[in-house]
Amino acid sequence: MNRLAFLALTLAGLAWGLGFPLGKLALRELDPAHMVLLRFIVASIVACPFALATKEARALFRSPPVLLAGALYGLAFVVQFEGLAGVTVTLAALLVGAMPALIAVSAYLIGERVTRASWIGVVAATGGAALIAGKPGAAGTAIGIALSLASLLIFLAWLLALKRVPATRSAMAVPAVTLVVATLTVLPVALLLHGAPPLALSPVAWGGIIGQGLLSTFLATAAWQYGAARVDSASAGVFINIEPLIGAALGISLFGDPVGWPVLLGGMLIVLGSIVVVRGERPNASHAADATHGLSMD
Repeated sequence: MNRLAFLALTLAGLAWGLGFPLGKLALRELDPAHMVLLRFIVASIVACPFALATKEARALFRSPPVLLAGALYGLAFVVQFEGLAGVTVTLAALLVGAMPALIAVSAYLIGERVTRASWIGVVAATGGAALIAGKPGAAGTAIGIALSLASLLIFLAWLLALKRVPATRSAMAVPAVTLVVATLTVLPVALLLHGAPPLALSPVAWGGIIGQGLLSTFLATAAWQYGAARVDSASAGVFINIEPLIGAALGISLFGDPVGWPVLLGGMLIVLGSIVVVRGERPNASHAADATHGLSMD
């Protein structure tokens, strides 16, 4: 059982990590909001059977926490990929590595216990993000970095909203309904920002969109929920860090992203600090599972 759980968590991390390079392929021909909209439409097509299958799942469309979570989820992706348009794949992926540290800070603010080891990790990861943001070089623009960091805060709000969603018998009910609500949220935003999305795209762009929708959104969410429910929270949380590692590696190897010492050192601090955070929470790690319920960053 644990072996399958770890395989599922690894799959989730790999799928999340693919989201940034796949997004770059689509952004060559699409505005960020259009790309996010098409990605969510693909994911929602797959999610709809789960969202509409039972009366319990359909009732979630009337749940304020679920509606809020879905709206935040969609908006977070729009902001994230508006930022990705102004930064490299590597930089965007490494900045996401600060997410476990943000989860620890939020846990403290809402009254949950955070260990000393976790605070050490928070400082390291935050310092790494500051180092990258302060010395981006050719890796990104100031507005791109700002939007990428802002998206993390929206994702954090989404995670907190998920802690208040109703319990369901089906593990897929909440993520499926969240995806549908997110799509309905992104639709007017994308139309307002850029008008109707173009559909006459190259096979490469469509491959990026479909890959994001199926792998980095739907599959990653399902795999994460399966694995996180079967291992302890601290062990599951470590797998969040697969995303920045895979995203950065693909950005450097496939996209030729520039790699200066601030990016390398900052990325190392983010990843190491994040691992310290999730491992340091073992004595009181229950909040990590709650906070990362249904987690999908790309």
